[in-house]
Amino acid sequence: MTDIRNIGILTGAHDYLREAVAAVPQRAWGAPTPCSRWTVRQVLNHARIDQEAYGLVLTGGSPDQDPFQPADALDGDPLGELDKTLRAVADAYTRLPDGTEQVPTPLGPLPLPLALSAAAMDAAVHAWDIAVAVGHGRALDAELAEGIRPAARQLVDHLRDAYHVFAPALPVPAAHDPSEALLAFLGRDPHWTPPAR
Repeated sequence: MTDIRNIGILTGAHDYLREAVAAVPQRAWGAPTPCSRWTVRQVLNHARIDQEAYGLVLTGGSPDQDPFQPADALDGDPLGELDKTLRAVADAYTRLPDGTEQVPTPLGPLPLPLALSAAAMDAAVHAWDIAVAVGHGRALDAELAEGIRPAARQLVDHLRDAYHVFAPALPVPAAHDPSEALLAFLGRDPHWTPPAR
């Protein structure tokens, strides 16, 4: 096994996603999220397939679904299905040969620390989407946001321009912490709340 730089960023983001999903009440799977056209369930399906892609691409594979039109595979045990995927991704990274410097990702080849940060960014931002949608109250950790920031800086503008997968960046709140700054850069209102029913 290799000594993976930044693996804590990925596992921290995975833990945040698990916590957010574990706190979803059964009645809230259809709730709106900061991803304006997606429900909590759709965000989870998307996040799971995105993470699966980060793991499979390391061995030359790819998911059998489009993460932007994922099948709903979460009827039985949403947290269990997600956990299997997240464990597989972390295991795939920890099994990389010693000295690995660059790895394939769904975004193309990246230096290993940046690949881990990119996978973490994807997991963490969707964990936040789910957490705020259901009133979970668990904010995006400032240390995790700092670890993700290098990937955001290097990748997000290109992804936004070329693939429209992030909303335009929002102004950073006047009194902000690293997580609020990251969320605003990723096109999310750090103070988003669900619409009144």
